[in-house]
Amino acid sequence: MVFLLGSLVSLSYAALVVWVALLARPRPLAPGARRTQVVIVGGGFGGVFAGIELEKALEGRADVEVTLVSRENYFVFQPMLPEVISGTIGLTDVVSPLRRLLPRTSIHVREVESVDLERKTVWLAPGAHPHAHPVPFDHLIVAPGTVTDFRGLPGLPEHALPFKNLADALEVRSRVIHALDEADIESEDRALQRQLLTFVVAGGGFSGVEVVAELNDFVREVAKSYRRIDPRDVRVVLVHAGDRILPEVTEKLGHYAQRLLQARGVELKLNARLQSASGDRAVLSDGSVLETKTLISTIPSSPHPLVEALPVPKSRGKIQVDRSMRVEGHPGVWSLGDCALVPTASGAPCPPTAQHAVRQARTLAANLVATVDGKALTTFDFAGLGKMGALGRQNAVAEILGFNISGFLAWFIWRTIYLAKLPGWGRRAKVAASWTFDLFLPPELVQLRLGGTAGASHQRFEAGETVFRQGDLGDRIYIVLAGQAQVVREQAGKEEVLARVGPGEFFGEMALLSSAPRNASVRCLEATTVLGIPKREFGLLAANLPGLKATFEDVMRMRAGTQPAAEERN
Repeated sequence: MVFLLGSLVSLSYAALVVWVALLARPRPLAPGARRTQVVIVGGGFGGVFAGIELEKALEGRADVEVTLVSRENYFVFQPMLPEVISGTIGLTDVVSPLRRLLPRTSIHVREVESVDLERKTVWLAPGAHPHAHPVPFDHLIVAPGTVTDFRGLPGLPEHALPFKNLADALEVRSRVIHALDEADIESEDRALQRQLLTFVVAGGGFSGVEVVAELNDFVREVAKSYRRIDPRDVRVVLVHAGDRILPEVTEKLGHYAQRLLQARGVELKLNARLQSASGDRAVLSDGSVLETKTLISTIPSSPHPLVEALPVPKSRGKIQVDRSMRVEGHPGVWSLGDCALVPTASGAPCPPTAQHAVRQARTLAANLVATVDGKALTTFDFAGLGKMGALGRQNAVAEILGFNISGFLAWFIWRTIYLAKLPGWGRRAKVAASWTFDLFLPPELVQLRLGGTAGASHQRFEAGETVFRQGDLGDRIYIVLAGQAQVVREQAGKEEVLARVGPGEFFGEMALLSSAPRNASVRCLEATTVLGIPKREFGLLAANLPGLKATFEDVMRMRAGTQPAAEERN
């Protein structure tokens, strides 16, 4: 009897499972019917959560096909990105594979080259084979976010480290550890060591403050592992244009964050903007100069080039949408996230935060499906639950539902909320374990160099800066692109100006061709931009282009005061 009852229960359960599976299976299209094509551009919070909400709304339907285009095959959980600098959490714990987050969405890992709204086609960059790759759409969701744009800030494109994605975080971590390694070696040159031990972060909003807090804790802790570095020589500076950091929160919380960071050794440069940079210094708008080899900039954030190129209504560089998330004047085109100007019920635009992007995605997905089905649309209305920012070492500030919270409680709430929001239970378990081990274990000092050796690159030097010094080893040749520099040789305690070099001219070839130390110094007379070609790359060019090598050797002889023989020129 028990056996028969168990068998009946098992059969009933199996029948239920089959019935649910049949219901969940996409309904087949009618003969001759065409799928509605939805294309999402962007793999950030707006684009990914729009895909997630569409998959929920379209479950069991086969009449709509969704495609997401992203330059990466993963989604970055940005609130936890600063913790990659210190290694508090694993490198892959802040990212989630798009194909697992969106199992019923077609994923195209490509750059977007252009969008043709008239022909309703997204053109993607070529991949393994250089052929055109068009993706047609009936509905387009534009969510590429913003980009770091250093235009108009001399030297920042060449020397400042942005902080927007996982690659940026890894580069910052690698650069910081490299600076510590070099400072340990250069203990005899105190000026250079101080420069290596100075770390500058520009931007006093949430991103900049979280980066500087994590960086400060990490550097001061790991510096204890270096025999020739005094941790007290470490200098961490936060540059901010306002009169207080964290303008997003109340004045009380902003001042609390300032006092806490200063107590931990962070210097604050307020009412000053980052104006220009070189490989050795950061120049501020108040005229002060910070000698540093490590400059991190979390500003400025500018519209994505794709958004700039779209012929749609814009305001403040963002796409104008109505409260249903539709782009004004363009049926079938939608937008959300950082790149969109989304109005709230009061008429004020939504702040560019993750919590708003997630709820915008919910409204957009519901309205897109309603449009396909010919139903009424809803409007977006979300005022925000609050703001939070981590300050390192079990401290944070939070403004939640009108309440101001700071210290350990705010930090605990920060971690609890963001852990709950992290996609996937497996990833949450990994991050929770990493946070637990971090309470007892010292930070890792491993430096990962994923980019290989650097090739030719632009470098900028301020007036009075020295490109290289007499006696240095020759590591590269320089071609002047803009500005002027002078070649100076020191003999018997006196300096002699040997030459001036300007745009189109080059210097530094003697040490490379003769494999000897630099026989002169090069000092910039004004702000100068050069193209630096490393010794290895220069050697490859010279070996494969004999005429190029002969030209450089002729110039080298002329500068040395001798003329080449006719047969040598040929």
